[in-house]
Amino acid sequence: MPGKFLIIQTAFIGDVVLATSLVENIHAAFPDASIDFLVRLGNERLLEGHPHIRKILIWNKNEKKLRNLVRMLRTIRKEKYDKVINVQRFAATGFLTAFSGAKETIGFDKNPLSFLFSRKVAHQFKSMHEIDRNYLLIKHFINAPVMRPRLYPSKQDEEKISKYIQKPFITISPASVWFTKQYPPLKWASFMNQLADEYSIILMGGPDDRSLSEAIIQMTTSKSPVDLCGELSFLQSAALMKHAQMNFVNDSAPMHFASAVNAPVAAVYCSTVPHFGYGPLSDVKYIIERRDPLYCRPCGLHGYMACPQGHFKCALEIEDEQLLGVVNREA
Repeated sequence: MPGKFLIIQTAFIGDVVLATSLVENIHAAFPDASIDFLVRLGNERLLEGHPHIRKILIWNKNEKKLRNLVRMLRTIRKEKYDKVINVQRFAATGFLTAFSGAKETIGFDKNPLSFLFSRKVAHQFKSMHEIDRNYLLIKHFINAPVMRPRLYPSKQDEEKISKYIQKPFITISPASVWFTKQYPPLKWASFMNQLADEYSIILMGGPDDRSLSEAIIQMTTSKSPVDLCGELSFLQSAALMKHAQMNFVNDSAPMHFASAVNAPVAAVYCSTVPHFGYGPLSDVKYIIERRDPLYCRPCGLHGYMACPQGHFKCALEIEDEQLLGVVNREA
């Protein structure tokens, strides 16, 4: 059944990474199929050079959102897709799906326009990873194990990071969009201070994360950590993580980068919990969280800009030894 497929995921970076699992499954089942992928403006860089994606469609949600939405619908209709697979549960992408002109339109029942889809799938949230939830959208025409999401750094990406991998190193991605998902800067610094000198330490993130990384470096006595915030593209960051002894992340996009290149990862969970379904998928993975249950945890799916209880114990009571133990086990 080779044909033309469109996958729609215009949410955040990590959501796009996880949705590449669908690309892997569709390509494995139908190697001759054409697979296109719709993302929000800015996330297209994740999929550059992807060998199984024919075309990346880009919707600018930041300017003239509705006008650009209508323009995107015209583009989609011209492609005459066989199947449009919508991973999201919002009206705008429901509109694109329902009126795409595709032979089959597929999405979750929680999308407000799902009553217009050819096939709507019950959105199952608890005790299921996101890639398994997304797989339910294609299960009726693909019968195979769920494949891991994957990114494809290029040879040029590998060359860009080659100078940083000459000795054993650990990466730390300290930032998160949400404060309560972000391990505190002082805690990162305390952990860094106790790492053995045999490891280089590389701080990673986007341009907006540089002030955070600089603050952490000011707090630490660690020898010359390397600050690469804003210096690497998404794919270069993934390439670097692949070579690390260990990658320390929050419950955020860098965790999914690690999963997509099967890099070793230690995910620090503060206000959120792994059973929400967004945990690491690498072969070598660790979950680090407060040892004892906390009455207010989890406080929400995405976290908050401040601790609702004012104490932030879910983060502050994680112990340095928990992070150091991961390094020692992988030494």
